Parts: sequence; structure tokens; C-alpha cells
Amino acid sequence: MLTGPDPTDVLRAALSRPGDGSSDFDLNPDTVLPEGRKLRPAGVLVLVSVVGNTPRVILTKRSSALKHHPGQIAFPGGKQDEGDADVTATALREAQEEIGLPPNLPDILGHLPTHETVTSFTVTPVIAILRDRFQPVPEPGEVDEVFSVPLAHVLDPANYIVESRRWRGQKRYYFTVPFGPYYIWGATARMLRGLAARVSE
Repeated sequence: MLTGPDPTDVLRAALSRPGDGSSDFDLNPDTVLPEGRKLRPAGVLVLVSVVGNTPRVILTKRSSALKHHPGQIAFPGGKQDEGDADVTATALREAQEEIGLPPNLPDILGHLPTHETVTSFTVTPVIAILRDRFQPVPEPGEVDEVFSVPLAHVLDPANYIVESRRWRGQKRYYFTVPFGPYYIWGATARMLRGLAARVSE
């Protein structure tokens, strides 16, 4: 049985608050973007499981064999296809493909404002609650691991650290929210940081 505030109520309240989106450039205002870049829509599923005593956010570790972002921590999700009705459909389709989540299982609560990535995607985080158990099935070749972290950990702004590394010849700053052996950073951490800020308001 869950203790403390109902996570559904907490998340609904956060989603109802006004606010702007985020981007990979929030901590890097001097970033120069190529002229004429076109943003492609994408959707990710921020899936909060309330099965058991501790609400947890389900994440994936991308395959180390992938060309783009190998080994990084990510939400289930990806770019919107022509056949997708909207970004919610995109997030659910990708979650089914990547972790074997039946699309009728999660309860969709709403969307966070979009996040713009340096790779020219405008990503919509789709917030959902999972009330039933399911056995994750990682997609071979794309997902090395499916794991979860406590919702309370990623909703606490004090757990976020700003770090930096060299990227394309420049120093780039980004959020991290490490948990155990998992180094959660970049766009995933930035979107979670945005959610944490809304919950803290």
C-alpha cells in the first residue's frame, strides 16, 4: 500500500501549472544552431509505476551497440511516425516496441511542455501512471536494460547536479540525477528536472 501523497494527484497538480518548455541549451545559452534547422516531433513516456509501496519511474538503458546515444539512460520513446495519431500514440507505440508495455495498460495523465534537443527533435514528455504489474521485455539490439528509480528521488531538486564535458570543441553544461549505478543525464535528466520544478512550486 502506498504511503504519503497520492502520486497521481501530485503529477496532475504539476501538469496543471503553467510554464515554458526546456531545451538542451538551457545551461548553454551561447550555443550556435545551424541555420534552417527543422525540428522533428517525438514523444517519450514518463511512466510512473504505483505497484508496491514506492512509486517508481521506469527507464531504459540504451544498447551500447546503437549508433546514436549508446549506453545512455532514456525514457521509452522516439520520433513520431506518419502513422501515429499524435505524440501520445508515438510514446505508447515506442514503449510497446522497446519494453513490451501493452498500450492499454498505462493511464495517461497529460503532457509536459516540449523539450528541444540539440539533435533537432522537439520532444513531448507524456506522463502516465502504471497500476498493474507487467514483465518488461527489452527490445534486442536497442535496449540493454529496463530498470526503475524512486519517483521521490527524481522529484527532489536537491538530487540534481550540473556537470560539463567537451562537445564539438566547446564546454557543454547539463543536468545529471545519478541513482546507484545509473548515470541519468542530458535530455532525460533535464525533462525530469522540469517535472521536479513543477512539483516543488
